[in-house]
Amino acid sequence: MQKELRIQLEEAETLADVFEVVKAAVLKSTGKSRGGLMLGLADLGNHPQGFLGGFFTIGSNVIVMNKTPLQRIRETKPKLYKPYAFFVLLHEYLHSLGYLDEELVVSRTLEISKKSLGEDHPATRIAADIRGFMKSLVYPEVAWKPDREGIEIVEGFDRSSVTYIG
Repeated sequence: MQKELRIQLEEAETLADVFEVVKAAVLKSTGKSRGGLMLGLADLGNHPQGFLGGFFTIGSNVIVMNKTPLQRIRETKPKLYKPYAFFVLLHEYLHSLGYLDEELVVSRTLEISKKSLGEDHPATRIAADIRGFMKSLVYPEVAWKPDREGIEIVEGFDRSSVTYIG
């Protein structure tokens, strides 16, 4: 399973592709899945000591990812983009499956990453200790919150759960 999912993640070209790897990893690890999710991208701010990578609102069907760390990681360590996206999407997908306890989701994210991608994979290392990756995820010495709120919906995100074209 590790080799297959690692290859799929390496070959992923979009966040939707990364999400397909996340869903496969969760299904193989837990036997659970959920369809019909959407992905929104929003400027959720930046703080050198921490940030919000994403969130899922219970009762909704939208995972929201913070654009700022995605942009920053593309600038500083582009090879970490897909592992970071895998980490955030996995964490929020687990919330969408009904795992509400944050400590449980953190530990399950690490467990599924290890099982699916291996202990040495960057996504697993991020799940084990994101603090070591902060300089690649946040802008140093800049703390800000966005002036405007707005979520950009990513088209074709949860495509494997669509069985028809409307």
